[in-house]
Amino acid sequence: MTPATYSVVVPVYGNAGSIPDLVARLGDIALQLDSSLEVVFVVDGSPDNSFELLEEIIPRAPFATQLLQHSRNFGSFAAIRTGMQHASGAFVAVMAADLQEPPELVIEFFRQLASGTVDVTVGRRQSREDPRFTRWSASAFWSLYRNWVFPDMPQGGVDIFACNRAVVHEILRLEESHSSLVGLLYWVGFRRAEVPYVRRTREHGESGWSFAKKRRYLLDSIFSFTDIPLSVLMSVGVVGGLFTILAAIAVLVSFLAGAISEPGYTPLMLVILFSTFSLLVALGIVGSYVWRAFENTKRRPGAIVMTHWVSESHLVTDDAAEA
Repeated sequence: MTPATYSVVVPVYGNAGSIPDLVARLGDIALQLDSSLEVVFVVDGSPDNSFELLEEIIPRAPFATQLLQHSRNFGSFAAIRTGMQHASGAFVAVMAADLQEPPELVIEFFRQLASGTVDVTVGRRQSREDPRFTRWSASAFWSLYRNWVFPDMPQGGVDIFACNRAVVHEILRLEESHSSLVGLLYWVGFRRAEVPYVRRTREHGESGWSFAKKRRYLLDSIFSFTDIPLSVLMSVGVVGGLFTILAAIAVLVSFLAGAISEPGYTPLMLVILFSTFSLLVALGIVGSYVWRAFENTKRRPGAIVMTHWVSESHLVTDDAAEA
């Protein structure tokens, strides 16, 4: 198959209702691009007939396609990774199949990437046409994510993005489980640009982005990209240690003043307080070493080279000067 210039990766799970409209809009996009488009559909163990529907529709699509099916549901990030592994384009976009993010965004994504001024383009939500509770919960989730994991991530998170082949290569090199693909996208760096859009109301089916999945996603990101749990543990231990010193002074003064008459109370309290918070500090220190060992198991590169220019020497030799 001849490699395409542009590739769009679409993970599919329970999206049978939106597939006809999705393929039609991708067809319109293909006509507006200045070069060939390839769409890689990855059906991630979908419980509906999404795969059969795509088998029927995509042979008539005005763009090249690849259709892959997972043996079971592995999750959207695994589906995206599968799609990126098989995409042949110089520029690769990733979008959901539910049409809540306008597919037409990829046209602007590809335009900016083709200019060579950026390596990654992400969609930044200006607003979202969702129920109030959905908007509030999403805002709270991404606020925590930005504060604890990646402060430079857009306020509404990232649901649609595109990148060039260099970024795809670096992401695929990081073979991590229980991690965040979007987190890896921000971890690898490169030049980024944001394109604003309005998130649409979901017209077909129900979102599988449940509270449990959000919680797991947040925890995976925290443990994969930060040492916040260890820092909290260490901080509690240190603060508790200071509190222990103050409490020990208060108990000792009370004992010397005769305010404590219960035999063994003073040493018991001191031992309990001191040992408890000393244990927290010790766990924090040991955890820091474990964290470093865990970081090394990820085998992430110490640095990523974005550009590499080599200039040959233009020194004039004696022979050349005499000539």
